[in-house]
Amino acid sequence: MSLKCKICRRLGFSICSSPKCALRKKPYPPGQKGKRRPRALSEFGKELKEKQKLKYWYNLTERQFRKYVKGVLSSPQKGEDAVTLLIRKLERRLDSVIFRLGFATSRPQSRQLVSHGHFLVNKRAVNIPSFEVKIGDIIELSLKSKEKIISQNLKASLKKHKPPSWLELDIEKFDGKVKGLPSLEEILPPIEIPLIFEYYSK
Repeated sequence: MSLKCKICRRLGFSICSSPKCALRKKPYPPGQKGKRRPRALSEFGKELKEKQKLKYWYNLTERQFRKYVKGVLSSPQKGEDAVTLLIRKLERRLDSVIFRLGFATSRPQSRQLVSHGHFLVNKRAVNIPSFEVKIGDIIELSLKSKEKIISQNLKASLKKHKPPSWLELDIEKFDGKVKGLPSLEEILPPIEIPLIFEYYSK
């Protein structure tokens, strides 16, 4: 069992993006074997658990995740609620966009692909996973990457993939376009984000 799957079982929430996640067969924390009733969480425990869910969902370190949350809380924007702002910030990371377009099967893989320089943004090489895309940006595989193994089976998998409505995928060109902002209704994970704000507000 992978470390990711152990985290999934501990949180009671699948964050590994795998159809073979151990949580499906063992929907209880490691060590319990389904025999012991889990203890009721305190308010702090609930806040911590929701924070861990979202942090692992986007494959971020504590420092990275805290920066996003604190940034949203300290700089609210008129007409936008904090939940929407946070999710949009996280979704518009380049590694997340690569994952949403279907170029990677998981966020850890998409982060690795970006770090190794496999993608261009508006014809310029970008190897920073946290790079924030804007409406109108074109994300594409670099020429060298198209010629490597990464693209050999990619077209077949992309044909089965449906990106979110705010992204446009061109399978033939191996590129994608940011045509709007992430829709909260479309991509919001089943996590109580207000509890995360409570956690970081203390």
